[in-house]
Amino acid sequence: MIETKGFLSSHDHDTGVVTLTLNRPERLNALTFEIYDELRRTFEALDIEPGVRAIVLTGAGKAFCSGGDVHGIIGALVGQDYRKLLDFTRMTCALILAMRRCRRPIVAALNGTVAGAGAVIAAAADIRLADPSARIAFLFVRVGLSGADMGAAWLLPRIVGHGRASELLMTGDFIEADEAHRIGLYNRVVAEGTVVAEAQALAARLAAGPAFAIEITKDALNREAHMDLPSALESEAQVQASLMTHLDFYEAYEALRAKRPPRFV
Repeated sequence: MIETKGFLSSHDHDTGVVTLTLNRPERLNALTFEIYDELRRTFEALDIEPGVRAIVLTGAGKAFCSGGDVHGIIGALVGQDYRKLLDFTRMTCALILAMRRCRRPIVAALNGTVAGAGAVIAAAADIRLADPSARIAFLFVRVGLSGADMGAAWLLPRIVGHGRASELLMTGDFIEADEAHRIGLYNRVVAEGTVVAEAQALAARLAAGPAFAIEITKDALNREAHMDLPSALESEAQVQASLMTHLDFYEAYEALRAKRPPRFV
């Protein structure tokens, strides 16, 4: 297990799943400047790390992540000049970009408080599983900032729709796990105390699947947000034809013929 200043990293070599655990439970896993940068560099490294096929992101203790540390970040930013503030906001955005560019599927295991930057990090994951305790809020307007922070105005409407995203980003209100699930922000709410195990099981299932096909699917979900329908159809036609030359496609066919599970490379 690798330990940094703000999170733990463990790699299950049998499944290919890496679990990242935010590890400041006494501060509800609030983020510092260092943790932002470490997370960004970690996702960039996991993108190319051999043997990594899926990632679980969770938080220790009673929270997933409560956002930026009040004293360590918010207090330190008050009174800074625009140039330094822009350096900081660009660094936070770089973390989200690293998550979306990471070719490995990311499953967020959410518990307790999921707030501010923590909520955007959750939204940047590919799939979100939640404990019943996982209440979420995009709190930025409550401290006089735009709800459009760290890509929230790009990510959230694509998950829950424009109207619900507008309400969440403009009010900064918390919603409970059941409501987040009802509007599609959470994929599933699981039994109390099981969210990490459930997320790791789902990540292991994805890791056992065709890694290249899943990578291409994530890339398409990112790129096609900017395309019109004819462009998206042509892109998918070209990519799918290419994947039909891949060994995984042949393996899937042979597995169907032999009536056995496929063994993807």
